[in-house]
Amino acid sequence: MNSNARVKREVYEPSLSFCYKVRSTCTSKGEDVPALFFFGDSMVDVGTNNYIESIALADFPYNGIDFPHSNPTGRFSNGYNIADEIGTFSFVMIGSPPPYYYFVEDQSTSKKNILEGVNFASGGSGILPHTGFQQFIRVIPMVEQVDQFRLVLKNITNILSPKATSDLLSRALFIISVGSNDLDEYYQSNRTTKIPRQDFMKSIKYHFKSQLRNLHEMGARKFGVIGVPPIGCMPLAKARVNLTKPSSGCQKELNGYAREFNAIVRGLLQELRSDLNGMVYSLGDTYNMTIALMKDPPAYGFANVAEACCGLGKLNGEEPCHEILRPNLCKNRDVYLFWDFYHPTERACWLAAKALFEAGQEFVAPISFRQLASANERGL
Repeated sequence: MNSNARVKREVYEPSLSFCYKVRSTCTSKGEDVPALFFFGDSMVDVGTNNYIESIALADFPYNGIDFPHSNPTGRFSNGYNIADEIGTFSFVMIGSPPPYYYFVEDQSTSKKNILEGVNFASGGSGILPHTGFQQFIRVIPMVEQVDQFRLVLKNITNILSPKATSDLLSRALFIISVGSNDLDEYYQSNRTTKIPRQDFMKSIKYHFKSQLRNLHEMGARKFGVIGVPPIGCMPLAKARVNLTKPSSGCQKELNGYAREFNAIVRGLLQELRSDLNGMVYSLGDTYNMTIALMKDPPAYGFANVAEACCGLGKLNGEEPCHEILRPNLCKNRDVYLFWDFYHPTERACWLAAKALFEAGQEFVAPISFRQLASANERGL
């Protein structure tokens, strides 16, 4: 385990199942969704990278300042992230299930609790096997996360009968949020690597298709995929090219990558839905969700959609939110869209999850995450 990790065991040892999220009451498991399995990057990472030798970490203040006891759990957030909020909206549990490595370290809890889900997401990771390694030394790429699920599946099969395992997986939600790091790394390196954009996007599609097929082969049926947001609007991207005035636009090239990626994923999911028996999916359009919010911040309760709440430099977007750097820290996190130079605030995550479950097809299609949760192999 990373020697700097500050994960507190009580974060993953709640009194009622995984009901560790501080709310007035705990929500019981729903009938339709017995388990949640998360895959992807820092948007849904709840502490995976605390367990590996990575520099893509968030286990330090001011991260977690609004988490219970101001605990920096490894979430890239001032509090909870979108994985936690999806857990709440899905009525499976309050918050996200723990990281895969938590179960690896504590086998005594895995037999009971692993049936309610596992979070495999790793900050800095991507769809491509090499994404994140040059910048962060070590991450868990999507392909390795799928391999970890294969190991988890063996444990589930040892606990349940084959039929019960198949039933569990067919009703579980498989939530995937990935792609931003692949696009950003390609943007930063393409001036030297000279890989044609078309070839890069083809590679992305090939690897993502393989990963989704492998999950389906192992029993996954319900896929909730979160699209890439307008990464060219993040404080880090804007600071790089000096788009630092509040009225300035976003980094158009990066946003173009995001739109192209989202279109590829949309087509890929439609293709797989036709090819794979029993597959149903919901695709969340976080790109247009964010653009809509940025066009009218007060309508969503935001006052600042340009600067990071916590950081240093232009738009607070040039340095991470690390206490030892003595960063600027906003007082009211709820009115900021961005927590740090790359990640949304807890409130922005809550709004995104609410849209995934409750919005119409302008933001989530062909069905909402709520409809996905109640879908069967024939659809709704």
